[in-house]
This record gives sequence, structure tokens and C-alpha cells, in this order.
Amino acid sequence: MNDFLNTSPFDLYELSLFQLVAKHRSFTKAAQAAGLTQSAITRQIQGMENSLGVDLLERTTRTVRLTKPGEFLFEESVRLLGEVDQSLRRLKEDFTDARKEIRVGVSRSIGLAHLPGFFHAQLRHNPKVGCRVAYQSSAEILSALEANELDLGVLCPPPKLPRTLATTHRFKDAFTLIAPAELATQFIALPKSRSARNAWLLPQAWLLPDETTNTGQQMRKWMAQSDLKVEPAMQLDSFDLIITLVSLGMGLGFVPIRALALYGRKKTLTRLPLPERFERELVVVMRRHRKQPPHLTEFVKNILF
Repeated sequence: MNDFLNTSPFDLYELSLFQLVAKHRSFTKAAQAAGLTQSAITRQIQGMENSLGVDLLERTTRTVRLTKPGEFLFEESVRLLGEVDQSLRRLKEDFTDARKEIRVGVSRSIGLAHLPGFFHAQLRHNPKVGCRVAYQSSAEILSALEANELDLGVLCPPPKLPRTLATTHRFKDAFTLIAPAELATQFIALPKSRSARNAWLLPQAWLLPDETTNTGQQMRKWMAQSDLKVEPAMQLDSFDLIITLVSLGMGLGFVPIRALALYGRKKTLTRLPLPERFERELVVVMRRHRKQPPHLTEFVKNILF
């Protein structure tokens, strides 16, 4: 241990400074974030590079880019510093009177009507445990989980999870097609054949989830299989926003059935009957290989689907 301390090329403080430079791609912005001068943070990074014997950054007059060794160290620094931060949080929560807190990431593609099921039992049974909720994209949630910036995430899973993360719960989320009342009247009057209905549906103004999201990709694949290859009039990252715009007569779209619970009295919305239903999977994701504190384990058990 003494040999390691004597020969260690950098400490956690220097590693955090390197992480700031890597995140901001700028010595000036990193220095501002750290409350240091640019020359001071430059000296710290140069000292790390000299001790390691490799260049971590490529510097030009305009940009700062990570080298291959720099990319490796940056990815490891996210995990290492996140682990340290998590350990310090556990230390405070378990051995001082600091308030326990659970950090939850909820995907923006999940309707607000789902949230009571995630938090109701927690607020009822463990009111002294705080919740910090972030409403983010699935990609942002996964990155934050890997960096230990979140304790758990609720999202539509990607085709493959990072190896550091694991799924604890899975549940189905069924969708329905909604339209303004005027369009719904036209649809209901159509012959009930798929060809007649699709001929009417294809030219409509479609409001769909962003095609870069996991839900958006799955929905488009399902629609293509149902002969509904459409060009959306608008792409959005919130089903609550889609519901609102449909109620204003802006078009039609598929939304989670559960999300409509918040809009039960909207007479301007109508569900259109289709022979097949789109479903997606939602999951609860946490980090692997770490013993979870009791208040977090209890929170996960109390989630209602």
C-alpha cells in the first residue's frame, strides 16, 4: 500500500479535474466549474500525463479531444468517482442523521399517469425517505446509472443493456390509437376491412414518438408490419404532449392506454378500435454487483405496475 501511495500517478481530486476537462472539452470551462484558473488545471492535467507516460488529451487552439488512453481513463473515471460518491452517500445515510434519499430516473416516454404507481406506496410507508426524480431520455438514464448518479431507472429498455446494469422488474404497457372526435366519426363509418381503414389512416397527420427513442423504433417496426408506413407530421418525446395535441385536433397517434387516465373527461378524444394492439415493455433497471441499502430495496418492492 505504501508503494502504491508513493508511486500513484494521480489522486481522486486530479481525476475529477480530468473528468471535468473531458466532459466540457475545454480547459476554460472546466476551470470555471472547478473554481480554478485555466493555468492551474492545465498544470494538474500535465502532471497526470507526465506521471502516466501517455497523452490523455489532444489540444488545439480551438478544441480539446480525448486520446485513446484518455477515452479509457474517462470511462473508468465515471465509474470510479461514481462508486466513491455512492460510498460517501451510504456512509452519511447509515452512520449520521442525514436524510436517506432515492434517486430515480423516469423516461420521458413514460406517461405521467404511471408515476403514482411508482411512488404512492413509498410516500405512504416510508415518508421519511426522500425521492429525487429526474425526467430524462432512456440514454441519459442509462448513463446516469452507470455513473452512480441515479439509484434506479424506469424506461423502455434498449436492445442490449450495459454490462454494469441489470433489470429487476418487467411489465407490459399496452397502447391505443386516439383521434379527435371529428376524425373518429369518419373512421367509425368506414368498412371494417384493414385495407379500407389503412387507406384512410395513411394520409392523416400522425403524431409519433421520436424515431431515435427505443419506443419510437419499436412502434415504427410494428406499424410497418401492420402496413402503416407513415411519415409523421410531428415527432415528440412525451405521450402527454401527444395526447394534448390530439385533443386540440392536430392529428392522431398511438399512446399508452394508462396515460389516458389523466384525460378521462376530455370529450375531444376518442379511442379508435383496431384488431391488433401495440405493446412495449417497461423495466426497472439498477446497477449490478452492489448490495443495495434496505430503503432502496423496499422502494423497488413497493412499485405498483
